Amino acid sequence: MIEFENRQLLRMYVGEQAKHHHRPLYEVIIAAAREQGLAGATVFKGILSYGMSGTVHTAKILELSQSLPVVIEIMDTEERIGGFLPFIEVLARESGAHVHVTLEEVRSTVILPEK
Repeated sequence: MIEFENRQLLRMYVGEQAKHHHRPLYEVIIAAAREQGLAGATVFKGILSYGMSGTVHTAKILELSQSLPVVIEIMDTEERIGGFLPFIEVLARESGAHVHVTLEEVRSTVILPEK
């Protein structure tokens, strides 16, 4: 039987052009998550989006956008995610980037292949 553990999923939405000291913001966040030993992190690049402004951003070749969305997901325990959130807040303020943050409770497990 598969056993699940309670975890938190931290999800951040940023523009791909967002920078922190001339480095992509998503790279800074992933590097910090790894440095702090968080369980795992993934970055997804969006191909179509719109936000509060209503402006549509697309990856279509004839409509190249300079502001496609990037979604960063980090999953770990509530305590570890909670300890990481203040860093994200400081990073967002320092970068001047609009960072939309969500947090949700998830049940997680890893199924490994047989050897």
